Amino acid sequence: MSKNISSNPKSTVREYAEAIIIALVLALFIRTFIVQAFKIPSGSMLPTLQIGDHLLVNKFIYGVKLPFSGKVLIPVSEPDRNDIIVFKFPQDPKLDYIKRVIGVGGDVVEGRDKTIYINGKPFDDPYGFHLDDAVVDGPRDNFGPVTVPEGKVFVMGDNRDNSFDSRFWGFVDEKAILGKALIIYWSWDVNKSLLSIERINSVRWNRIGDIIH
Repeated sequence: MSKNISSNPKSTVREYAEAIIIALVLALFIRTFIVQAFKIPSGSMLPTLQIGDHLLVNKFIYGVKLPFSGKVLIPVSEPDRNDIIVFKFPQDPKLDYIKRVIGVGGDVVEGRDKTIYINGKPFDDPYGFHLDDAVVDGPRDNFGPVTVPEGKVFVMGDNRDNSFDSRFWGFVDEKAILGKALIIYWSWDVNKSLLSIERINSVRWNRIGDIIH
């Protein structure tokens, strides 16, 4: 006669523990090498990206990198002009910044009266946005020319009159690039009260699922 085998509590606990560990390892692997979530805290990329946008960033597109060092193990592609990238801020690597690539290694970048020039020619700049028509002295509206070193990129925010970027602090090392912005998976107006029904109404449904360009 067959007998029912009673479950071993220790085996059940072990199974749950193994499942949790595997899930954590997979999540860490995906976050480190494939895709990571970020949110937009400032208006430096307006109107392309709005405060309260939540993004998925493709970490694989520029190659498989060693964590912490940023050394590329398996090259895939290189950053190109007009890519929107997330990177470790050169002046404080604990902070993640998001900007658009304007110049790559070897490019000569210059700003003259709000117009960007690459290698002496006006840059095709469909994403640059100006709220202030006035031209002011200093790097906001006039800078360079500067030559981008190999292995680095020159970045700017789309909100050209209100962005702290390469015009002020220099280049981004390609090893510091975390990935390329891919898609908006969630967006809402963060100024709406958490305790108010307006918070629900603040969801920007029309932005969810937008591919980022």
